[in-house]
Amino acid sequence: MSRRFTPLWLLLPAAVVLVPLFAYPIWQLGLISALDLTQAQVSGGRPTSFVGWSNYQALLGDPQFWSVLSATVIFAAGCVLATLAVGAGLAVLLTKVGRVPRLLLSLAAMAAWAVPAISGSTVWMFLFDTNLGLVNRVLGLGTFNWTYDRMTAFGLVGAVVVWHSFPFVMVTLYAGIQAIPSSTLEAAAIDGAGGWRSFWQIMVPILRPLLTIVVIQSIIWDFKVFTQIYVMTAGGGIAGQNLTLNVWAYQQAFAAGEYGLGSAIGMVMMVILLVVTLIYLRTLRRTGEPL
Repeated sequence: MSRRFTPLWLLLPAAVVLVPLFAYPIWQLGLISALDLTQAQVSGGRPTSFVGWSNYQALLGDPQFWSVLSATVIFAAGCVLATLAVGAGLAVLLTKVGRVPRLLLSLAAMAAWAVPAISGSTVWMFLFDTNLGLVNRVLGLGTFNWTYDRMTAFGLVGAVVVWHSFPFVMVTLYAGIQAIPSSTLEAAAIDGAGGWRSFWQIMVPILRPLLTIVVIQSIIWDFKVFTQIYVMTAGGGIAGQNLTLNVWAYQQAFAAGEYGLGSAIGMVMMVILLVVTLIYLRTLRRTGEPL
């Protein structure tokens, strides 16, 4: 019995710090989402009133919510898949190259990871600038505007998100690959397994606990992307064509002054991420994989 509760005791110090740190903002977010709180109430022009589920009813009845939600899910899914593909591919590459290329690649990845999102987004916007961008000059595209069309704008922002995110996946999976016994990979090679087959049938099953971590982290990060979209599409694109839930919540709360509605969007986002995480963990538990 004592051994069963030992992990809980070890987690207790962190829980004492993290639970209040997260519980209070979540409580405040939920409280504001149940209030009729606009700029008029904040300025003292009208009294604040409790409206219960009215903000959520207005949100779920708004067609724009479903449009923005679908765009957010598709954008986040594309970013997660691309991040995993790039990170896993480079992690395997690190095990194949020499010491100097591995050091240079690791330093380049860490530099991309360390760059603040707003700085990286600004640099990418300069590279893809309509008039002065290096990319347009190299490709001979003239004055092509990368953020005018919805799909190219999402693609450009997605590339920046992947550029910021893949180092975490690369480093995590590289550490996991290094921990795989060399005898296991040598036995697979003797049995005739090529690099691709060894990766899918040996590395992936062994790395599944690490893949769980990077997938959940990537889903959370990419689902709530804000800075890259806000900076690169000037607040959500032309006529809001590149809005995601996080950017839309910011617009409702701080641009339109609808703090209750903006908080309701934030609560919906939190619930969605919580459900996705629980479903993923439950699926892994059913397959018998260690968590």
